[in-house]
Amino acid sequence: MAKIAVLAGDGIGPEIIGEGIKVVTAAAKRHDITLEFTEALVGGVAYDATGHPLPPETLELVQNSDAIYFGAVGGPKYDAIPDPNLRPERGALLPLRQKLGLYANLRPCVLYPALASACPLRHDLVDGGFDILVVRELTGGLYFGQPKSWVGDNAVDTCLYSKAEVERIAHVAFKAAQGRGGRLVSVDKANVMETSRLWRDTVTKIAPEYPDVELSYQLVDATAMELVRRPKSFDVIVTENLFGDILSDEAAQLTGSLGMLPSASLGQGTFGLYEPSHGSAPDIAGTGKANPLATILSGALLLRYSLGAEEAAREIEKAVEAVLNAGHRTADIAEGPHVTPVSCIEMGNLVLEALG
Repeated sequence: MAKIAVLAGDGIGPEIIGEGIKVVTAAAKRHDITLEFTEALVGGVAYDATGHPLPPETLELVQNSDAIYFGAVGGPKYDAIPDPNLRPERGALLPLRQKLGLYANLRPCVLYPALASACPLRHDLVDGGFDILVVRELTGGLYFGQPKSWVGDNAVDTCLYSKAEVERIAHVAFKAAQGRGGRLVSVDKANVMETSRLWRDTVTKIAPEYPDVELSYQLVDATAMELVRRPKSFDVIVTENLFGDILSDEAAQLTGSLGMLPSASLGQGTFGLYEPSHGSAPDIAGTGKANPLATILSGALLLRYSLGAEEAAREIEKAVEAVLNAGHRTADIAEGPHVTPVSCIEMGNLVLEALG
């Protein structure tokens, strides 16, 4: 039996996680995999109940689980918390990644051909869709570097990377490229940043270990432009924490909506945290407008990386594609002709039916 910690969080988190659980449970059952889901508080709802966005009980649960299925945290209500370390994103997500050693964030950015009309780019640039994997270093850089302060009129964030941190994420990216199209773009800002010069030097020295992978380099600003000019030219992108955060969100928008972007945060071994890359969207919470597909696809990643259930993962991904091909759309992707608007729950049910 696999133990899954369920941290639904704030806003639309409980709605999308509910749809994800029913699809993942069905796919697992088809392959005789038993899942035990245990819920715990995280984020703003945890702060309201306990005074901290990551209570000790939640941390204990995840440390005794095989994986975390995560919804979303935060919202305007919590931006005014005086202590920034108690705000949901900084007080829950970042500590989870650091305490659990989840240094590798995989974000598959897939534009399904059926959603080409939802992509903001010209049709000729995205015809046939695309499949980009962003590999983001998750526990270093500006988000974690010290010192970090805001005193009077001056604020400081420290960007810090070690050679070892770059090496381990580079190996993840090279191996991912080996299993895909064999092309890896390492993204940095080596023309002005010392951490980026370390990054590029380290990646260059590792490259000979992967002779079957074609390695190239791009500055982050050039990559941002190329993503909107030639998205189909990318296979795997590897980059540091801040750049990866921004570029993967840009790539996600090209897939039609942030509601389509799943993610897996991994460390050593099979433990991982799986979550949609979008936020808590409190403005649509409870309206039925949320798109659960990123969460459902994150569940497929959970089956693949933490449980080794590749077939079950592929079945979910194919079911999602079948539902999109049939024209079913939540509000965020309801573009183009011949589409049928559906609610969050209806979309989950449709994927469930497509599983067969």
